[in-house]
Amino acid sequence: MNNTKLLLHQLCADHINTRINNAQHAIDEAQQGQQQETKSSAGDKYETGRAMMQQEINRNLGTLNEAKKLMVALNAVSTAGSSPIADTGSIVITNKGRFYLAISAGTLTLNGDNYFAVSPASPIGTKLKGKKAGDKFEVNGMGYEVVEVL
Repeated sequence: MNNTKLLLHQLCADHINTRINNAQHAIDEAQQGQQQETKSSAGDKYETGRAMMQQEINRNLGTLNEAKKLMVALNAVSTAGSSPIADTGSIVITNKGRFYLAISAGTLTLNGDNYFAVSPASPIGTKLKGKKAGDKFEVNGMGYEVVEVL
């Protein structure tokens, strides 16, 4: 099962790297556009275009910083060992799905199985932490039963 944890960890890293690359690409394009903008007789148009590009750069810098923080959080997640009690780094199998308790990265597909990568701080993550096989909990009116913790 540690191999599954390693693979899920790598899928999360791939998810973050895609976000980082997309944000960096958008920043680079906006900076290029800003540099290519030439001042014409319509000075206001030039300034408006530059301001809009700067807003785009700032927005993508925020996205880039968030993705980098996510990578730091993911790097702190251990893929070694397993415990019968769910904690960060655990795979929790419930009657409603499989969860990887690490970072919020959406649905990850591995060997034909879907896993929901969730942050320990998310609503379902907080409910999963500390659970063991046989435990039940509820999130948004939906009941879950823990089948296995890996």
